[in-house]
Amino acid sequence: MSKKISDVTWKQFQKLPLIEKTPYLMQSDGAPYHTLFAQQFGFGLLEQLALLANEIRAIAKTRAGTEFLRAQATHKRAMLYFSQPSSRTFLSFMSACQILGVPTGEVRDTSISSEFKGESREDSVRTFSSYFDLIIMRTPEKGLAEHMAWVLSNSDRPIPIINAGSGQDQHPTQALLDIYTLLRSFEHKGGLRDRTVLFCGDLLRGRTVRSLSYLLTNYPNIKQVFVAPEPLQVGEDVLAVLTAKNVAFERTDDFRAAIPLADAVYMTRIQDEWDTDKGESAKIDTSRFKFGLEELGLLPQRSIIMHPLPRRDEIATDVDSDPRAMYWRQMRNGMWIRTALIAMTFGCEKRIHDYYRQNY
Repeated sequence: MSKKISDVTWKQFQKLPLIEKTPYLMQSDGAPYHTLFAQQFGFGLLEQLALLANEIRAIAKTRAGTEFLRAQATHKRAMLYFSQPSSRTFLSFMSACQILGVPTGEVRDTSISSEFKGESREDSVRTFSSYFDLIIMRTPEKGLAEHMAWVLSNSDRPIPIINAGSGQDQHPTQALLDIYTLLRSFEHKGGLRDRTVLFCGDLLRGRTVRSLSYLLTNYPNIKQVFVAPEPLQVGEDVLAVLTAKNVAFERTDDFRAAIPLADAVYMTRIQDEWDTDKGESAKIDTSRFKFGLEELGLLPQRSIIMHPLPRRDEIATDVDSDPRAMYWRQMRNGMWIRTALIAMTFGCEKRIHDYYRQNY
């Protein structure tokens, strides 16, 4: 018997460990209803999403296929509520909706919404639910997407929410596109197993690292190496998960020594928008945690370089032309995996699978 989020109070739901919240967020067929946390996605669901994304991108290569995809969800509407600055995440979700024929609305500047008049974000989201069938939200407020998922599930018009980044805690769809990029990169090289993934940069405040680190625990023998200056080193909450799952990990500040052992290097920028004191991040010496031509020379030919973007100076532009630089393809992968997620949320996957089998 599936669990319903409307069967528990907000306080009860809020207190549950993330993994125990998962059954309340899924549809009866195992597909996501609300997408809030990386913990919702086990190995089987990740493989299903990757397969669906591959089929969608193949179908989209022809005009007939594009028209088929565009007819899948014309009866649904999506609201892109981005109260935190974004370009890649916003545009990839917008493109994903367009691929499936989903009409969209957007609020990207709360100064021109009723929040400027003092309306709460909760009331704003309740308002959007009156007009749309899906809310894709990015917010600087930790826990808002989760709370609104509970609120809407207990309203007279429940609709799903996709968390497109919330505070410093989670960015589940970025982790999905990161896993999808790793799967495609190693598809013909032995798969995503027996690998070393190196994370470098602001690991303490980077929500992409937190989400991807968890998803990687679904794959066998993936060692995680965290490279950062001590003030920005990965948090104990992430390490506690890895320890509980018997995942090998290492913390170090010696970037160059770690590069030759890496199958994937995941660079991140300094997240100084979360500084509690203005300019505190600038006081941290990050000069040894940048990827340039010298670091490229240390990287095995089998390996790849990733970055969730935007970047500053942590990856030199000289690296961009190297075939191991995966971050531009990684960004495009985001559009395809988010299309697959929306298709699965709206129950379109069987029609897409059938079309692919009949035509490819």
